[in-house]
Amino acid sequence: MKISIGIDPGSKGGYAVIREELDGSTTAESYIWDNDGFIEKMKDIEKDAKVLGWNVCCAVEKVGAMPKNGAVSMFHFGHSAGYIEGVLHALGIPYQLVPPRVWKKTFSLSNDKKLSIEVCKRLFPNVGLRATQRCRTDSDGKAEALLLAAYAKRTF
Repeated sequence: MKISIGIDPGSKGGYAVIREELDGSTTAESYIWDNDGFIEKMKDIEKDAKVLGWNVCCAVEKVGAMPKNGAVSMFHFGHSAGYIEGVLHALGIPYQLVPPRVWKKTFSLSNDKKLSIEVCKRLFPNVGLRATQRCRTDSDGKAEALLLAAYAKRTF
């Protein structure tokens, strides 16, 4: 049994979980970023890993400074990334930081967020990508988190 986690840091990011069951079936979930929800989901995964003996792997997008981003914006982004790593480390969930160009190459993606959503919909047609039921557009954060989880599943 294996649990693969993908995390797209940032205020518009998300996190996703893919579970491979003993019978060979797979379930996938994707969430918009929420600090409390993230901690609860990771606690549940850590408990499953210990009690049920599941293997866990996690891919966190390695974020860095971008041209034209202000200092305050980059501070918040770095704070978010540190928060994620702290939670994973505290719960003993193994993770790897993966640069966008590396994981996106696996799915033949560019920096186009719409393409990430399209590929995600093809791979996971039963997973809703809207941030809320009232949203009219899909969340690229949820889509990229799910693709990062798929990358972790394939790679680690």
